Amino acid sequence: MDGISQRGNCTMKKIGFLGAGKVGTTLGKYFAEHSVEVAGYYSRSISSASEAAAFTGSRVFESAKGVLAASDVLFLTVPDGAIRTVYDALPKELLRGKILCHASGALTAKEAFPDIEIFGGSGCSVHPLFAVSDKKLAYRELVDVFFAVEGTPACLPKVTEWLRSLGLHAQRMDGSKKRLYHAAAVVASNHVVALFAEAMDMLEACGFDEDAARAALAPLFLGNARHVAEDGPQKALTGPVERGDATTVEKHLEALEDADDRALYRLLTKRLLKIAKAKHSKRDFAAIEELVSNNSNEKDGTKS
Repeated sequence: MDGISQRGNCTMKKIGFLGAGKVGTTLGKYFAEHSVEVAGYYSRSISSASEAAAFTGSRVFESAKGVLAASDVLFLTVPDGAIRTVYDALPKELLRGKILCHASGALTAKEAFPDIEIFGGSGCSVHPLFAVSDKKLAYRELVDVFFAVEGTPACLPKVTEWLRSLGLHAQRMDGSKKRLYHAAAVVASNHVVALFAEAMDMLEACGFDEDAARAALAPLFLGNARHVAEDGPQKALTGPVERGDATTVEKHLEALEDADDRALYRLLTKRLLKIAKAKHSKRDFAAIEELVSNNSNEKDGTKS
C-alpha cells in the first residue's frame, strides 16, 4: 500500500486535521513524509493552523466544515475534553463515507462519536503511546511508537492496516479496555515521574541539594529504564527484594519516617515480590512478605 486504502465504504486518501497542536502537527508531518496527502488544518488559532500547514505542505481551512469536506479521514486532535463537543458541532450530512479519528488515550471512539454510523461514517481512536514534547521534531520518533486502535468494526481493520503500511506499530484493542490501557500508560509515564521525585526527596533528606540529587540518580534511573525496556522486568530486577534480603528491606522501612512513604515502599515491594518469585521459584521470600503485609506496624516500619 502507498498510504491509500479503498476497500469497502471507507477511503483513506486525504487526511485532514481539526486542531493544530503538537499531536496534530506531529501526525500530519509523519503522514506527509510517508507519501500521504495531508489535506490541511483548521484550528481556532489561525496562526497555529498556518504554522502546521506550512510545516506539512498543506492548506489552512477557514472552518471545520471545510476541512471535513476536503478529507477522507479527519483527525480531531483537540484537547480530550473538547472532542465530543467538536464532533457534535460538525455537519452530519458530510459524515457519509468519512472516518473520524481522535488521539485520546482514555476516550473510546464510541464515547467520542456515539452516533456516527447513523450518518454513514466510522469512528476510531488512534492513540500514540508517546509523549509528544516538540511538534517540529517528534514525528521522527514515531517509527518506534505503538498506536492503540479501536473503533467502528467495519473500518477498524483498514485503519490498523493503513497505519502499519506507513511503518507504524498499530495494536488493535477492545474499546472496553481503553481505560485500563490508559492507566497502564500513566503508570509507565507519569507515575515514574512521581517515583523519581520520591527518590530525589530521600536524597535531599540525606543532604543532597536538588541538582545533585537529580544528577546522582540519573545514571541509575536511565540505565535501569533501558534494561527493563530491552530485557523485561524479570531480567532487569536487582536489589534486596530479588536477593530475598529481608534485613535490608526492614532497615529501609525503619528509615522512612512518613507513613505515606512507608505505604508506597510496601506496595511497590509487593509488586517486586511477584517478579522475584517468578525469577527465583525456590528462594524463600517469607520474611519480606511479612514485612510488607497489611499487618505491618505503621509506627516504626517493622513487622508486628
